[in-house]
Amino acid sequence: MFRHETVLLAPAIDALHVHNGGTYIDATFGRGGHTQYLLSQGHDLHVYAFDRDQTAIQSGKQLALQTNQQTDNYLELIQANFEDLQEQLLQRQVTTFDGIIYDLGVSSPQFDDPKRGFSYRYNARLDMRMDQSQALDAEYIINHWDYGQLVQIFFQYGDEKFSKRIARLIIEKRQQMPITTTFQLVEVIKQAIPAPARRQGGHPAKKVFQALRIAVNDELQALERSLQIAIKMLSPQGYLSVITFQSLEDRIVKQLFRQKSQVNVPRDLPVIPPDLQPILRLITRKPILPSAAELDHNHRAHSAHLRVAQKL
Repeated sequence: MFRHETVLLAPAIDALHVHNGGTYIDATFGRGGHTQYLLSQGHDLHVYAFDRDQTAIQSGKQLALQTNQQTDNYLELIQANFEDLQEQLLQRQVTTFDGIIYDLGVSSPQFDDPKRGFSYRYNARLDMRMDQSQALDAEYIINHWDYGQLVQIFFQYGDEKFSKRIARLIIEKRQQMPITTTFQLVEVIKQAIPAPARRQGGHPAKKVFQALRIAVNDELQALERSLQIAIKMLSPQGYLSVITFQSLEDRIVKQLFRQKSQVNVPRDLPVIPPDLQPILRLITRKPILPSAAELDHNHRAHSAHLRVAQKL
């Protein structure tokens, strides 16, 4: 039985200022923690929860059934990437909403299911697809992408300082035999990293596995596209609440929120034209972090950062 602890549950949803009759989006349903808490905060709510993982959607069907039959709220689960937000909502005649929550961490069941290939702790086929219907997976990247592409993703998405050594050894090893499992890749990474470095900074495969997951799922580009759409569709005075777990994601959110909350106009301009007014107001200039109690209870909360903005 998989167990998933929702990170920053109350702070992220409380920041949306849920009101009766509102329409809300959970862009990353996962195992439904944020959605369930959101539904408890009001009446006559319409909540649309997105996830591209079929297993996550299946796990939420009972919650949707109970919500729609036993309460005055409405919950619909949508199996789609959150970058398809506008297209999916327009199909349902939803043109605007009052708040949206993003929880960008990979859910515990994905990490803890050996078959999914996300973790270096289990031996499994190199997969890492959040949407298991897509063609591109980690095995294809490791065995078909060229040296330059591997170096780029390991360094850019994983900040792996031994990217070149690892990529070079991957190409050498895959010419002898395809690298198809997580443990095969872990062994290659360990061989490529000098022994003194392997004894520092956690598991030696951590950064490469993170980089592969981001590349397989196009996570960073999809996030930026989705946030731009969310800001456009959000109702005036509505709120965006975004939880990130690594610096690349947090930087995207921070920079976009800052960009949309500032205007650069000439000093001698007496009145700021409406089209130059800021779109967002920053609610959190510095990210909200998990409490000490949450950190003690859930070790996966350690890298979580919550940023909140309001549409003007």
